[in-house]
Amino acid sequence: MNELMLKYGCNPNQMPSRIYMEDGGDLPIEVLNGRPGYINLLDAFNSWQLVSELKKATGHCAAASFKHVSPAGAAIGTPLSDVLKKIYFVDDLELSPLACAYAKARGADRMSSYGDFIALSDVCDVPTAKMIQREVSDGIIAPGYEPEALEILKSKRKGTYNIIKMDENYVPAQIERKQVYGITFEQGRNELVIDDEMMSNIVTECRDLPESAKHDLIISLITLKYTQSNSVCYVKDGQAIGVGAGQQSRVHCTRLAGNKADNWYLRQNEKVLNLPFKADIRRPDRDNTIDVYISDDYEDVLADGTWEMFFTEKPEPFTKEEKKAWLATMSGVSLGSDAFFPFGDNIERAKRSGVQYIAQPGGSIRDDNVIETCNKYGMTMVFTGIRLFHH
Repeated sequence: MNELMLKYGCNPNQMPSRIYMEDGGDLPIEVLNGRPGYINLLDAFNSWQLVSELKKATGHCAAASFKHVSPAGAAIGTPLSDVLKKIYFVDDLELSPLACAYAKARGADRMSSYGDFIALSDVCDVPTAKMIQREVSDGIIAPGYEPEALEILKSKRKGTYNIIKMDENYVPAQIERKQVYGITFEQGRNELVIDDEMMSNIVTECRDLPESAKHDLIISLITLKYTQSNSVCYVKDGQAIGVGAGQQSRVHCTRLAGNKADNWYLRQNEKVLNLPFKADIRRPDRDNTIDVYISDDYEDVLADGTWEMFFTEKPEPFTKEEKKAWLATMSGVSLGSDAFFPFGDNIERAKRSGVQYIAQPGGSIRDDNVIETCNKYGMTMVFTGIRLFHH
């Protein structure tokens, strides 16, 4: 099959809509269930490339959670701590390496992952399918599915869940094209390989770059390769913990991603872990409530009595002073940027979220200022010499 008709394009008024192979060959996908739409497939193909590259670069299975053609999270399949199992709501599940990868990809920013499109680097197993079964998601792409896992996924969304099987041996054409306003754009595919060699040009006084940090920097850059630009990605222990995408200003990317990383870490505080939720509160409502609880206006929410909807008793506020003290313990975070940092303010903001290691292209006329700011905090920064814009 070299053509697939879609329900509609980006919006319901954009019809007809289809995907097809210009060379007349077969599409590299098989739709096993559902009817994916235009945005679903943009998410599917971008996320598939991301997880495939993560697996090649790290040797671990990988997963991504995509929304509107950018990752809300991406991760490799390393084990979860008991705390992470709890904040990701998977402490009651059997966890395979692939399930761990998706738990981390989804858990980085659970609010943004609501209604996500999922990509898995490996055949979807039963533990991963059971995890996905109870989350709100639009669809999944993977190189295959265990028979029982496929049946579990087919039961989602009253049988309409989008399930796509990807031909992992597919090799796209070296030239890619798209149309904007009736005009065809053409360019060579971004075949750049991101690996250890990119981490060799350390430009700061601190030259400490352990293998774990190098690993995380590679994950951040591969994630950025498939994130709408401008973009910045914070990574910790094999998972993206904050992605700032599609901002016009670099520092706004850094702030956005940093705020998400902060929220990820605040969720691990004892006050959040021990919130007295009612037993019947759904996971999305827990996510939303936790997000409000760790925000600066939570005391206003407490005052109006809405806590009774979610909690068995009134929780103590998480004060600004307590949050500041907790965030001060965050450390060892790696950060990647898809283009150079023009000012040291990005480094100042990154430091507040525990960033110790940075990878960016370099090449700004203010590189000296950025390096000086890193030196002030004893941070390690690598110049890759490679820009990773994605549009």
